[in-house]
Amino acid sequence: MAVTIDHEPLAAEQMGYRTIGHVLAHIQKDNRLVTSLLIDGLEPDLDRIGSVRQSLLTAHTIFIETADPAKMAIDVLCEVEDQLGETDRLRLGAVELLQRGQPSRALEKLSGCFTTWQIAQDSVLKVAQLLRIDLETLRVWGRPLTDMLCDFTAQLRQIKTALEHRDYVTLTDILTYEAVETSNQWREALSAMRGAIRS
Repeated sequence: MAVTIDHEPLAAEQMGYRTIGHVLAHIQKDNRLVTSLLIDGLEPDLDRIGSVRQSLLTAHTIFIETADPAKMAIDVLCEVEDQLGETDRLRLGAVELLQRGQPSRALEKLSGCFTTWQIAQDSVLKVAQLLRIDLETLRVWGRPLTDMLCDFTAQLRQIKTALEHRDYVTLTDILTYEAVETSNQWREALSAMRGAIRS
């Protein structure tokens, strides 16, 4: 039996650990997040995590890598903020193409925006869940972050409706005026999330 966590051997047997679940609980007590688990050099089937946790340590070589969830979350939020900067560029390019009467090229640029906006929303929700941050208590421009997320979802619906009706005038207005405010709110939301994580 050999158990290695972040390239350091763990005296699992001396600590009374008999199963992989005991080792995972040990890691959780240190507020670490498992990023990689190898049993005898192979990744286990995580769809069967219950049976994996019950697996005995004897006669196995266990290798685990972990990460600090707070640092990982801040890194993710910084990456999202960088991507939002690219989204602003794509959004402005789409507006310019719409104003020139080139909606199909504008929609190509918008598809990149949709992807990034969805990633931003998913990242905020997953980070909040991972670190148990109550989004109702975080404020963006004096309002709960959950309200901003609802407004953002409503704005995406407006964009979708404008696209479905080929109403490029309304679409241009949304992207020119409302989306600018939304981008600024996203930056404020990401800053508030980072502040909550650091405190």
